[in-house]
Amino acid sequence: MAHFVIMGCGRVGATLAHTLEDAGHYVAIIDQDDRAFRRLRPSFTGRKVTGVGFDRDTLKQAGVDEAYAFAAVSSGDNSNILATRVARETFHVPHVVARIYDPGRAEIYQRLGIPTVAAVRWSADQVLRRILPEQHLAGDFREPSGRLVLAELDIDAGWVGHRISTIEEAAGVRVAYLTRFGEGQLPGSETLYQDGDTVHAMLAVANSSQVMQILAKGPGKEFQ
Repeated sequence: MAHFVIMGCGRVGATLAHTLEDAGHYVAIIDQDDRAFRRLRPSFTGRKVTGVGFDRDTLKQAGVDEAYAFAAVSSGDNSNILATRVARETFHVPHVVARIYDPGRAEIYQRLGIPTVAAVRWSADQVLRRILPEQHLAGDFREPSGRLVLAELDIDAGWVGHRISTIEEAAGVRVAYLTRFGEGQLPGSETLYQDGDTVHAMLAVANSSQVMQILAKGPGKEFQ
């Protein structure tokens, strides 16, 4: 089982802590206000650390140097980004994610290689998909051989306005359907990817890392 560190014990942070603990993982959660820990259920056995989430000593108390993933989900953009950068650049945590309210900032940090989740599209499930890659890969469906999986794709905003067929060609996937304004759609040859779309595609499990790397960046010159 892995060790996870969460910064921010609001409703979302508490949900993440409970979900990860239920999955059998070790969890440490940080908050400046120890009263925030009241949101945790009485049976929570993880570590509760009172302090500033981007302070190195506080992070060490939470065991960040042995963490598999770090999620900054406090109410402050600056604090979340700073804490995430410290976790990644100082302690070399392999999986990090920051909750961001300002979409303009989110785009900048994505370009710096810091995975973010904008508040308007935020959910505990989306954060888990970024810090638990194996959960993301579990997908919605696997065919019997286990070689192919139907999974939700994380697509960089740079692909907005491009044809779904172009995304398929670039990533080597087959888009099964997309969700737009809460309704499922079967994309046609001229369907364009729009901001807010959720795209589900069939892909080879063996190529999943490559697919995610391609779509986590904007389109290259050959697709401009």
